[in-house]
Amino acid sequence: MQHLGNQPQRTCIGCRKKGSRSELLRLVSDAGGSSAVVVDERRRMAGRGAWLHPSEACLALAVKRRAFGRALKGATETAAVERRITAGTHAVDTPVAAATTVQPESGSEN
Repeated sequence: MQHLGNQPQRTCIGCRKKGSRSELLRLVSDAGGSSAVVVDERRRMAGRGAWLHPSEACLALAVKRRAFGRALKGATETAAVERRITAGTHAVDTPVAAATTVQPESGSEN
């Protein structure tokens, strides 16, 4: 068995596999009392958190298993999580040169 040191291990609510905090997204329910789930990018928001691999497969498994409602006490609105995961997936697939277009500022044509 490999010793991982002092790295905290978390369990993905989709695939139920363990991973380090740096591999997983931390999710929390919205503080406004709604049923929305938001991504805690800095991993510092207050409240109970759930962890998910940033992949569409784990997201689909979590939705199918209704894991968000159990892990986050009734939070079921996952639109923000879906946007974050699909944006991350498309950002990896898109080449940097094709994604950026540089336009000169007005007056700098000289």
